[in-house]
Amino acid sequence: MSPGRRAPPANGDLFVHAWRGRRVCGVDEAGRGPLAGPVVAAAVVLDAARPIRGLRDSKQLTPARREELALQIRGRATAWAVASASVQEIDRLNILQASLLAMRRAIEALEPAAEFALIDGNQLPRLAIEAQAVIGGDECEPVISAASILAKHHRDGLMVDVDRLFPGYGFAEHAGYPTPRHLERLRALGPCAAHRRSFAPVRALLEAGEGL
Repeated sequence: MSPGRRAPPANGDLFVHAWRGRRVCGVDEAGRGPLAGPVVAAAVVLDAARPIRGLRDSKQLTPARREELALQIRGRATAWAVASASVQEIDRLNILQASLLAMRRAIEALEPAAEFALIDGNQLPRLAIEAQAVIGGDECEPVISAASILAKHHRDGLMVDVDRLFPGYGFAEHAGYPTPRHLERLRALGPCAAHRRSFAPVRALLEAGEGL
């Protein structure tokens, strides 16, 4: 088991001491639940000298506020990176492993490189640096909140592009999530190349001989 997989100490001060003074990145992903499109991860190193107000879980923000904060993060952070895992990788690896792959890619793309990673959730990717999983980190750690905002803002933009490539499904509206509208369109049109073939509603239609 790597050092990054150790459970946090019972004493929270000891946990903070483990990364205080090091270049820490926050990491989060967007797009584990959708039936279509890539999963996207972001890694962010905040600059204490250039604070950003209002960082919180991206799902609690309006699209306009997410866009505003994403611009601030890109302009003020010491480092940031966004990476993804494709639909094909999701189907080959499973969504958890594809999410961890996207996280690793984002962390490895940081310049300057991070020395410690705080990662939202309870799983860690394989990394060359020490890391700590933080359940609910996008709500309690500003640096993870920043990553959450970048990841969701970037993925929503990608799904607008997917909507242009595959019109009729409403990807720009629901970003691939299994909303009633998306499921209705999926049944009417059949799956397209942007859909995740391993996800149950898509797989069922493919097994019935519809789409692709």
